[in-house]
Amino acid sequence: MIDLPTDLPADLAPLSWLLGVWEGTGVIEYTAGDERYQGEFSHRVSFSHDGGPFLNYAATASFLGVDGSDEPIPLLAETGFWRLARPRTDADPGPALLPPLSAAVTRTVDDVEALRTENGFPLEVSVTHSDGTLELYLGRIAGPRIDISTDAVVRPAGAKPYSAASRMYGLVDQHLLWAWDITALGESLKSHASARLAKV
Repeated sequence: MIDLPTDLPADLAPLSWLLGVWEGTGVIEYTAGDERYQGEFSHRVSFSHDGGPFLNYAATASFLGVDGSDEPIPLLAETGFWRLARPRTDADPGPALLPPLSAAVTRTVDDVEALRTENGFPLEVSVTHSDGTLELYLGRIAGPRIDISTDAVVRPAGAKPYSAASRMYGLVDQHLLWAWDITALGESLKSHASARLAKV
């Protein structure tokens, strides 16, 4: 059973089922040109909050090889923020270190409900990879399902070609299932990894 905290800011209510640490394994299956990438990986994902209207996100993954017997190879370390998409107001700080222009207003369940569309709540996810790649995802959260696609990908000089991605997350039988499609290495958008994670 998933325990949901009751002391969250209203903006986090639709995202609350993600909170916690999730661990498990997944599979990689991707072909680019003559190269075929496949095998199993271990994955750890953490969603936390510090009182703000967003979730803190961190994830790591290590390649376990084709049969799981190889020495694990670190694949990924990423960190970021997940938030409901909404217009910023004078009560919000920023940009940068600029303070808000008006007193803070506590957002209510009604304020959050006003963001709902027929497809769920709009979502913004920013992710920074340890190799310097930055991703901005836009999408939606509808109950226990999340669909996001990149609006922008910024890569450092010398990075391998990678220009777009989409991710799907879902809560199924108390497990976090996800799939990640990428546009990389000269290929069009297609599946490259998926995993099943349990809350620890």
